[in-house]
Amino acid sequence: MGAGHHHPDEHHDHHGHGHDHGHHHGHHRGHHHGQGHHHAVASHGPAFAIAVVLNFGFVIIEVVAGLFSHSMALLADAGHNFADVLALLLSWGASLLASRPPSARFTWGLKGSSILAAMTNAAMLWVALGAILIETIRHLASPTEVHGTMVMAVAGAGIAVNGICALLFARGQAHDLNLRAAFQHLLADAAVSVGVVLAGLAVTLTGKTWIDPLTSLAITAIIGAGSWGLLRDSVRLGLAAVPENINEGEVRDFLRNLPGVEALHDLHIWPMSTTETALTAHLVMPGGYPGDAFLHTVASELKRHFTIGHPTLQVETAEGHPCALAPDEVV
Repeated sequence: MGAGHHHPDEHHDHHGHGHDHGHHHGHHRGHHHGQGHHHAVASHGPAFAIAVVLNFGFVIIEVVAGLFSHSMALLADAGHNFADVLALLLSWGASLLASRPPSARFTWGLKGSSILAAMTNAAMLWVALGAILIETIRHLASPTEVHGTMVMAVAGAGIAVNGICALLFARGQAHDLNLRAAFQHLLADAAVSVGVVLAGLAVTLTGKTWIDPLTSLAITAIIGAGSWGLLRDSVRLGLAAVPENINEGEVRDFLRNLPGVEALHDLHIWPMSTTETALTAHLVMPGGYPGDAFLHTVASELKRHFTIGHPTLQVETAEGHPCALAPDEVV
């Protein structure tokens, strides 16, 4: 397809295919990025462990207190917090799997496990929400006396537990999507606990027990709205959609406007995991193969401007047969 496909270079012999000039550079950038992810996971292992233990202990307290005080708001929060414990365990496990090296069967490693974890978390949360919703409607139909003081005390402890756990992930959440998800989830839990405290106060002051299941409905709606975004985004990642933080049009324009590039086709941008992105593209360069330095620079710019750490660029000199993958409708 082009003279650039068989450029004599030791790197290309190492990779076993001459057309992949950008791949050597992209591979190493991706490799270093993966190491950074591994270190982030290793340093946050204790944070995951503490968050899981604290949240699970709090779930048990909430269930006991919720049953004793007949509070649906507490039981709704307990169901949500239990889903959070499973979510934290899944995120932790997926992060550890994502740091494992590639194998002959899994040539990307197990980076995609973080996407599977996100999808599973969203699905589990919706199952829990369904169970809470059924129980809440039953309590609305036949309200029972609620011990507002106990509800306030337990939910107040929930604010502290979730606040402390959120702080554990505050440092790493700016750089890692998995840690950011854990941080935001725990922060939202603290906010929900504030709502439960207010419900307990309202029941104590007014004596109206229907306020408690009504608060449970509001909590369920808030969690449902938040987790819908998680479900939608995780399914998009699973379908290899361009990540939210990357504008495909801008990447296309950047590559088209490179010196010597006459045309661009077969551009694909997809998530390798929740933190790493890959790209492949064919560059038509009639002037001939531009040299490894050009492709290394392009790979560096893609990393810097678009957070794409694993680019593979194929150079075609428009000689001989046209590329079979040139039409946009061909995948």
